[in-house]
Amino acid sequence: MHTVSGRSFFGFSLAMLTMVLWGLLPIALKDVLAVMDPLTITFYRFSSAGVILAIWLAARKGLPNVRQFRKPVSAVLLIAALALSINYGTYLIGLDYLEPKSAQIIIQLAPFLLLIGSVIWFKEPFSKLQSFGVVALLVGLLMFFNQRVGELLGSFGTYTQGVLWIVFAAVMWAIYALLQKQLLRHFTSVQLMMMINLFGGVCFFMLATPDQVLELNQWQLLMLLFCCLNTVIAYGAFAEALAHWEASKVSAVLAATPLVSIGVIDLLAWQWPEYYQSLHLNILALIGAVMVIIGSAVAALGKPKNKT
Repeated sequence: MHTVSGRSFFGFSLAMLTMVLWGLLPIALKDVLAVMDPLTITFYRFSSAGVILAIWLAARKGLPNVRQFRKPVSAVLLIAALALSINYGTYLIGLDYLEPKSAQIIIQLAPFLLLIGSVIWFKEPFSKLQSFGVVALLVGLLMFFNQRVGELLGSFGTYTQGVLWIVFAAVMWAIYALLQKQLLRHFTSVQLMMMINLFGGVCFFMLATPDQVLELNQWQLLMLLFCCLNTVIAYGAFAEALAHWEASKVSAVLAATPLVSIGVIDLLAWQWPEYYQSLHLNILALIGAVMVIIGSAVAALGKPKNKT
């Protein structure tokens, strides 16, 4: 079983960095999606991150060696790489149907599922306060979609498809995160991200249309570059945070990610309304969004104290 290093503040700082970068990511991705399809964006994100990390590890003589690839470990690594690859692709497909705010609220299921998996797999304790947080998160999700209930239940339209794609992406991310925590016993976080990104780059190359990059304007090209660097930095910080801090506490920090997306998109819509549109939520939906964030944080942090 993987044990954390005990450097709690460092783990917290890395989780905060991940939160900010993930909050900005869907806004940048939405700009690129105007021209480039989800699979091609995913190819560029994976391949660029994998190459950058491979060069960095090679320069530091930190590439993984053959002895690290025992059969059980290799199988877990393959499943983790597949899960994250599917997460990247399905999240972008869902984002193509939705606005960044909605996508970020729905994806909050991911740290919630990570919490449940940590309780089942890592035997982390689960308190009554955490149960309250889970209920708040689920009720908050229902309240957030109150304006779209008819569309969600009445027909299998584009909004419903987007929601389902994001939910599936959340499930895949939780599987990846749980497996990665186990793989940290055998590889460094950077080695893991290099291998997973190179795997994803190869997989999505067969599905991508790389020459779409020539159709991007200067701003969209800059956003694509940001997304690629975001992949390296955010997931590297997340992987390292899990090495220094408990998975439940990392997921609690990530619960605030939608606040970054909501705040930035509203600011952009106020400054450049011709390019960015703010999602108009009623009071019930706003309360629901707050409940999702608070519920996710409480569910992750409300662990019972160890009895002595």
